[in-house]
Amino acid sequence: MKSFVVSFHQEDHVDTMQIQKLNEEDFGKATEGGTRHLFELDTNIGFFVFFDAEDKDGVVSYLALQYEEENEDPSACYSFRLEDFYEFMALYLNDLEFSGEVDEDEEEEEEEYGPIHHLAHLLFHIVEEGKDIEA
Repeated sequence: MKSFVVSFHQEDHVDTMQIQKLNEEDFGKATEGGTRHLFELDTNIGFFVFFDAEDKDGVVSYLALQYEEENEDPSACYSFRLEDFYEFMALYLNDLEFSGEVDEDEEEEEEEYGPIHHLAHLLFHIVEEGKDIEA
């Protein structure tokens, strides 16, 4: 497991995050007590599955798997602090509300930047910062 720090743009209104990139062995240990799928997000930089997991001692981890293109195996696994993971969940849930407020009869030429776009933007920073890190 390798740690790295991601700094976001000032206008992103998100504090710096310390993130771990897990290898297959780390992933196995972190999930051996079970997992709980929470949500997923399909972006232009990959498909992300967000979940929490317990190790054999009951220690909870907050994880995201990244899948690229049509690969069945994940290209990366990221572990987050609870507060950072909560930020992602809040953006995802806020988008459900945000999307519901858009009048379905209106045809917008350009999709409005909403919470889900912000989440994808944050994930872009994380992937870019962690791409050269070998777990």
